[in-house]
Amino acid sequence: MSGPASSVSIVTQTCVQPASAEAFAQWQGGTSAVISAFPGFIEQRLMPPHPPLQVDWVILQRFVSLEHAKKWLSSAERQSRIEGAAPMLVGRDDVHIVNDDASAARTAPASAVISTRVKPGMEAEYLKWEQKVAAAQSKAAGLQGYRFEPAVPGLQDDFIAILRFDSDANLQAWMDSPQRRALIEEAAPLTAEFHARTVQSGFEQWFRDAAPQGAPAPAAWKMNMIVLLTLYPIVFLWGLLVGTPILTRALSLDFPVALFIGNAFSVLLTARLVPWTAERLRWWLAPAKDRQARVDLQGAALLVAAYAIMILLFWKVL
Repeated sequence: MSGPASSVSIVTQTCVQPASAEAFAQWQGGTSAVISAFPGFIEQRLMPPHPPLQVDWVILQRFVSLEHAKKWLSSAERQSRIEGAAPMLVGRDDVHIVNDDASAARTAPASAVISTRVKPGMEAEYLKWEQKVAAAQSKAAGLQGYRFEPAVPGLQDDFIAILRFDSDANLQAWMDSPQRRALIEEAAPLTAEFHARTVQSGFEQWFRDAAPQGAPAPAAWKMNMIVLLTLYPIVFLWGLLVGTPILTRALSLDFPVALFIGNAFSVLLTARLVPWTAERLRWWLAPAKDRQARVDLQGAALLVAAYAIMILLFWKVL
């Protein structure tokens, strides 16, 4: 008996004209409304560009199965949405389907999605070459994971490789390394097209100044703790001073509208406060290796104490 179908993600990378960035974001909002009603849809995530390392918009759309993803790709609803976006785009889109355990680019600090169109009849030789690449890059500094997805006849003509690194610097060092360039040249007779695009995600852009130049991003659990440290008081004070007394009672706004305004304000203010807080906790985010365990514990205890103090203070306010 076969096991349950695993969920998949459609990864779309596209280049948008700079003047159309705002319109494209609004168009994506409309697309989200359409796709959310499509059978088998789970979630959509939009990652705007972060030049110079990530120049493309990256859209991840998750479905419960490959069949549901294929139906969306060939649907009239999707085609209608694409036609509306065409004037905003530059160049070609890269659209790939990957298993969700392969789409870890969603959470990795720095990832590269590499698509390769192999010449007919060269598939076996290309697979042998890919094994050489995998062995070489396994020794690259900062590599966190690697996934290879073969072409799917009739659906996806390209072979897909997804690399995950702990920092932009380590990813770029491998991509620019003489060893990798030599391997790429070796594969030239086997390939018809080759595209490599980088992806950034998560909170890393808020913590860039908190780590030494070229160092890996801070640990994810530390970033999450700092985001919580800043977000919790923002949300509480907004609800206490603005959301409930002004938006809900004085202006009589519906709850979804008031909640949206509050969330928008929270995101904007958090984007300012997190880098400021991270700079002051640099000693904890990037400790010396010989003191890391002790410093990690001290910083975590400090933040837990701050959480407790805020909870007690807000409790008394209520």
